[in-house]
Amino acid sequence: MSTFHPLRVASVDRLTDDSVALTIAVPPELRSLYGYAPGQHIALRRHRGEDAGTGSGTGTAGYTGAEIRRTYSLCAPASDAPATLRVGIRGIEGGDFSTYAVKELAPGDTVDVLPPTGRFVLAPRHGHFAAVVGGSGITPVLSIAATLLEREPEARFCLIRSDRSTASTMFLEEVADLKDRYPHRFQLVTVLSREEQQSGLPSGRLDTERLKQLLPALLPVGDIEGWYLCGPLGLVEGASRAMRALGVPRGRIHQEIFHVTDAPAAGAGPAAEGSGTGSRPAGASAAGSDGAAAARTAAVTATLDGRSGSWPMDDGESVLETVLRHRADAPFACKGGVCGTCRVRLVSGEVHMERNYALEEDELEAGYVLACQSRPLTEAVEVDFDG
Repeated sequence: MSTFHPLRVASVDRLTDDSVALTIAVPPELRSLYGYAPGQHIALRRHRGEDAGTGSGTGTAGYTGAEIRRTYSLCAPASDAPATLRVGIRGIEGGDFSTYAVKELAPGDTVDVLPPTGRFVLAPRHGHFAAVVGGSGITPVLSIAATLLEREPEARFCLIRSDRSTASTMFLEEVADLKDRYPHRFQLVTVLSREEQQSGLPSGRLDTERLKQLLPALLPVGDIEGWYLCGPLGLVEGASRAMRALGVPRGRIHQEIFHVTDAPAAGAGPAAEGSGTGSRPAGASAAGSDGAAAARTAAVTATLDGRSGSWPMDDGESVLETVLRHRADAPFACKGGVCGTCRVRLVSGEVHMERNYALEEDELEAGYVLACQSRPLTEAVEVDFDG
């Protein structure tokens, strides 16, 4: 089971007025543990009330502050043994971790970091690929595009990005560098919703109808081997609808949601700030019937890191909440159905998932659920965190 390690902040680089690129140093002995694929993310942890500069020091034993976890996508080219990890963080009003990162974190501070994870990835290969991103959704796609173009000389990538204005656009220089290095293989299309450009597309939102007209004019839609959609829920859902209308096979569409505004308060993580992760926004999905009544009394059996236990569930608890009362090492980050960190295999019983923005259809069919969103429909539920 992956565990947090305290890592030193190497640099905090200002990207826009409300966003930074955070670079975290990885010591040699941990570099193989923090290897990552293009598009993956890391979870960062702090405790509410920590002083900037102390981070979590050498651990959090004995610390009584409320724990805050957030996931952020890695933006640098992928590496099997990285000396540093780089993420982009945009400050969100009221965001506990993003405000701390943008306004307080400084080089030399320490943050707790989980090893990379996530399934919003593109293994470099020959082909023509494209992405539609909004705002901070550029972060994982920057890693995907840079890794692909560097490792596959025949591959091509088209990036369609939407931002409010030039001043609010993250990673302007990094994207421009890709265009300079790969002028014949990297296509960049920028749409600003609140600012007119001297050249290029008119301003406005990238909604479904606009994308249905725009995409065939830019690309041979049927020849694109993989579409990567990342950003706010509305943009991703609109782009997905446009692609389905254009006949793009479902298996070629990969999605990651940032910013789900109606996330439960307890799970405001990446759903409300930073780089929420997830794939297909399947809404309320279940290994059972949607809307079915939860079992009044239930027990959960969970296997985690090779050890199993069974515990009664308190009224209204999710599977994750029950497990965490007895196993503090259970993996989670957002608690909002977005990041997928708490994915488990449902061994027996039935649950209702209140929301799902992280699991693909094939994962659901294989019996996987999100522990943070799963509530029992039967009196006994068994899940496997290791499966």
